[in-house]
Amino acid sequence: MDPSTIWLFVGPPVVGGIIGYFTNDIAIKMLFRPYRPLYLGGKRLPFTPGLIPRNQDRLAKRISDTIMGSLLTPEELQKLAQRLLQTERVQAALLWLLKLAIEQLQGNTQQKTAKVLAGILHDLLGQTLPRLLKVLARQEDFLETQLNQIFDQVVLEFRLSEEQATKLADWLLQVVLPSDVIRQLLIDFLTDRNIQVIDEGFREKTSGTYWVIANLFGVRNALLRLRTFCLDERDASNARIAELLQSLNIQPRLKEWLQNLSLQNLPISTVRQLRKTLRDTVRSYAQDKGAEVLEELGKSVDWDNLAMVILNRLRTSPVVNESLEVISLELALILERYLERDLESLVQQAIPILNIDQVIINRVNATSPQDLESAINGIVKSELQAIVNLGGILGFIIGLLQSASLLLR
Repeated sequence: MDPSTIWLFVGPPVVGGIIGYFTNDIAIKMLFRPYRPLYLGGKRLPFTPGLIPRNQDRLAKRISDTIMGSLLTPEELQKLAQRLLQTERVQAALLWLLKLAIEQLQGNTQQKTAKVLAGILHDLLGQTLPRLLKVLARQEDFLETQLNQIFDQVVLEFRLSEEQATKLADWLLQVVLPSDVIRQLLIDFLTDRNIQVIDEGFREKTSGTYWVIANLFGVRNALLRLRTFCLDERDASNARIAELLQSLNIQPRLKEWLQNLSLQNLPISTVRQLRKTLRDTVRSYAQDKGAEVLEELGKSVDWDNLAMVILNRLRTSPVVNESLEVISLELALILERYLERDLESLVQQAIPILNIDQVIINRVNATSPQDLESAINGIVKSELQAIVNLGGILGFIIGLLQSASLLLR
């Protein structure tokens, strides 16, 4: 057989295979290419751009409808939310947030946080608390329980120790009532009228031997001499008074009296009246000057420094760090109870807000034809290549049938 005859029988399968292979390959590439429309003489050429770029808007809408209609339904979103919002996951997220907040106190935001906290504390003590105190102090039972407890446990049980009584007695005798003060008190007391009253009373109310002494000698001259001595002999009288105080053991007696001083020795009615007087005094003071005192106190405090101290304490406090896990668990349980009741309605409200379908459409439209082609080829590359190969095989088979037909002829 000559070459032309051989080509007559071999050519159809070869040409058919080549045509079938490249036809399918071109058809698949035309799904994406050309990426942009081509124009000739001001008219757009047919099949430009490719099928998918030309219908990208409809493709995005169809993908969105498919996903929202069968994959991300409200029921599926609710199940997904339930899986995501399990107590363990929520607790871990809350614990992470709490620890992150504590760590932020160590960073550059500490100064800002301290300034905010200082403002809150200043407003609380300088403005809010004084106003609140004015309102509360008008109530009849204002701090009644607390003041009664303080009175019963502190004031009523208070006693001076031996050392305290000694120092207080020494202070009274050396500062409050020294010899010179006592001398001056005697001078002020021994006026002419007082001396006359004492002398007349002593004459009228004594009897027996004392009556004889009072009426024969009287006490007037003695008291006048005592006053004159205190006036004229200041140093000598001070020395005599000091010697008299020491001789009479005034300091030990005063110390013993102070050490035994206690409200428990008073009658019950007196103690109750003192407790009521304490409550009324505190309530009256709070009404009149409590707000002013708090405002002045608020002005005198260095709030920035106080806020920094509080933040540093919170940051290093072991109690705070140990309680973070407990707090996160409690918050997670509260959130779980809330979600059990309202999760379905929350999902229904969240779907329009999230606008997932429009997000999908925008995302697909924002994807370039090149990226779409790469993504689809990355998923079904082997299947598309199989279609190309199948075209070549089918073309080859049809060519064989044609060659067989020619051979039979």
